[in-house]
Amino acid sequence: MTAAGTRPAAGTRPAAAAARRRRAALRAMEADTGLPHRTWWTPYLFLAPGLAMVLLFSIWPFVNTVVLSFTDARILRGGGFVGLDNYRRAFADPDFWVATGNSVLYLLVVVPCLVLLPLALAVLVQAKVPGIGFFRSAFYTPVIASAVVVGLIWQWVLRSDGLVNTVFQRLRLVSEPVPFLTDSTMLLVSAMIVTVWKGLGYYMVFYLAALGNVPASLHEAAAIDGAGPVRRFLSITVPQVKPMMLLVGTLSAISALRVFTEIYILGGESGGPGGGARTLPFLIRQVGLGFSGETGYASAISILLFLLTLVFSLLGRRLAKGDEA
Repeated sequence: MTAAGTRPAAGTRPAAAAARRRRAALRAMEADTGLPHRTWWTPYLFLAPGLAMVLLFSIWPFVNTVVLSFTDARILRGGGFVGLDNYRRAFADPDFWVATGNSVLYLLVVVPCLVLLPLALAVLVQAKVPGIGFFRSAFYTPVIASAVVVGLIWQWVLRSDGLVNTVFQRLRLVSEPVPFLTDSTMLLVSAMIVTVWKGLGYYMVFYLAALGNVPASLHEAAAIDGAGPVRRFLSITVPQVKPMMLLVGTLSAISALRVFTEIYILGGESGGPGGGARTLPFLIRQVGLGFSGETGYASAISILLFLLTLVFSLLGRRLAKGDEA
């Protein structure tokens, strides 16, 4: 303790002055609002609605799914604890491996398309020419359309008597309709096309934001040095937007693993002939739906899908860190 009459250290003066200013500001706030100021709970008051929504609709369903995955619960009755039986059953289930293979194949095809094609599209519509706003809006229109509506449109286009097969037959390119929707492999490819078509405009907006941050001076300097458009794109544009490419890759990978609507609309409730085009979300619905739905087994498949999604998310994060290094 300091002796009486000892002058305070010079370092304490700014702190004391700051404390006095804070107290004065609080008194002024209370005088203006007529309400007492309590600093410790005010932030939580603003966070409470959002936290309640997250707990109710995200954290609690996830925890409940984890718990159910260790039970033999069904739709109309609770289940008993069965340990890892549901997971063993999944690994021994041929339908699970078919669905997993389809989901991974979906990811491997769709993600590169949604990383590269929207970038090329963004470069094309970035130019400031009259009427370019119309094309930006046109490319973005599928994004705001309902997934069900989009699926029904493509079903009409790809069915045996649809637009594509009619044109192909009129041009004598094929002698009989192409089984876009009646063959498991073709159905999966058709669903991939729909997913890419619907996602082009969405990720194009991401790239437009990234391209807006690329300094024009870099392109001007490269043009003076004699670099052509392709060279400038590969040497300047791509490195500058690479972080956005990694983000788009991660987001599109998560979306690809969750695909359901396209398969359901184009292939029906069975997921194509013999269920050959089913993905993991489709299998989860089939297993857990109905009065005899196996909630416990469906929950176990959901957890496995979550782990698969987590792997690809962490891989994307690792690539992003490696790029920053």
